[in-house]
Amino acid sequence: MDLIRQLEAEQAAKIEAKRKLPEFQPGDTVRVQVRVTEGTRTRVQAYEGVVIARSGSGFQENFTVRKISYGEGVERVFPVYSPMVEGVE
Repeated sequence: MDLIRQLEAEQAAKIEAKRKLPEFQPGDTVRVQVRVTEGTRTRVQAYEGVVIARSGSGFQENFTVRKISYGEGVERVFPVYSPMVEGVE
């Protein structure tokens, strides 16, 4: 295993120790708890929708969630190991 993959695996293990994400796949409805910073305030905002894709692997893994907001479809891509993602329900 090369050095970069080893470092990525260590970081992924450290993040998973702090928060464990449930298993989910495309088609599942999820609520993603996202940390939002506005000026000096930080709060957690829920983004609820249907998972339409999972891509990448390891530390580079992402998932896409789609929701309908005021009649418009909105898609957002979340990195699985992002510190901005507090959790997934």
